[in-house]
Amino acid sequence: MTADRIKSELLRLADPQRAAIVARFFQTGPGQYAEGDQFLGLSVPQQREIARRYRELPIGETEKLVRDPWHECRLTGLIVWTLQIKKAGLAGRREIMQRYLDNRAYVNNWDLVDVTCPEIVGNTLMNEDRSLLYELARQDHLWSQRIAIVSTLAFIRKQQFGDTFALAEMLLPHRHPLIHKAVGWMLREVGKKNPEALEEFLHDHVRAMPRTTLRYAIERFDPARRAYYMGIG
Repeated sequence: MTADRIKSELLRLADPQRAAIVARFFQTGPGQYAEGDQFLGLSVPQQREIARRYRELPIGETEKLVRDPWHECRLTGLIVWTLQIKKAGLAGRREIMQRYLDNRAYVNNWDLVDVTCPEIVGNTLMNEDRSLLYELARQDHLWSQRIAIVSTLAFIRKQQFGDTFALAEMLLPHRHPLIHKAVGWMLREVGKKNPEALEEFLHDHVRAMPRTTLRYAIERFDPARRAYYMGIG
């Protein structure tokens, strides 16, 4: 099993017409957040299928995929790591997480972050010191900050909300829409588990929340409740 073999399979499935559409969707133009990224035009299910067949790929070969110029190669490699980490022991999980973090320069779009960090970072830190997330949130690096907040999805699933709220509060002043959306998304996920906890956070922070964050956070509220919070936000 080699990275080159997987890349060859991905290249054979390339769809240039779809690639052009996807490139626009992920904002790869000059001055946009994914400027210069290159797409083959594969669907995520196609990439997941290939990743499943190569889930025993050695970690070094997977890292080669993660560093590839093609977006789909990077995502497929990252999905391989999400599959491997589920069966790894603690040492193996820590190694994959460290490789992941060492390669953050290549985890450079919101789909690459969102599909992978809850499993690779969040679940690895479930019973570990979580100060790493706060270090990531403080960095002047968009994708590190998104990793920090989206990784808490793993904690939310276990009814643990403290880190989500603390990181959300840290990131409320952020100026980028992708952070506004990520914070709102995580707050909404908290609300699915514990509406009262979300409303308590909103009570304290609604006036400081970007409008996008607030809209995402209250998306599942009834219309009257949404209107109330949008009126005071």
